[in-house]
Amino acid sequence: MSDHIGKPERATQNRIVKLFKEELGYTYLGDWQDREDNRNIEERLLTAYLRKSGYHNQLITRAIHELRTEASNANRSLYDNNKEVYFLLRYGSSVKVSASENAETVKFINWSNPEDNDFAIAEEVTLKGNQTRRPDLVLYINGIVIGVI
Repeated sequence: MSDHIGKPERATQNRIVKLFKEELGYTYLGDWQDREDNRNIEERLLTAYLRKSGYHNQLITRAIHELRTEASNANRSLYDNNKEVYFLLRYGSSVKVSASENAETVKFINWSNPEDNDFAIAEEVTLKGNQTRRPDLVLYINGIVIGVI
């Protein structure tokens, strides 16, 4: 855990983590302050969820590529990127393995059975870019960031 935060903040953060783990059933991912390559879409976690959901590797790779592309499109505004990502999260990604096959919809979030999703929480997730940022707590559904505290 980080030594950079004060005791009252640390105590509050510990209570929140305990709530998410013990009361809400979130998986604790740990303190990611020094973890390399933190992202808004944690591909390893999302891939594991999609495999568990029965999708084949090629479909998973294509669907995650589409999600990443829409989330980081530099030719659109952040608002428009968020609209596209919302659409993919809500309705899924229609992908094909090859041109001769029918498209299959890969659903990133199971809206029909929410308990089948993988919920997780991480602390001090350092994000590097134009500015380094480190939210105290980050919430994930199936490896996709859905909130920060």
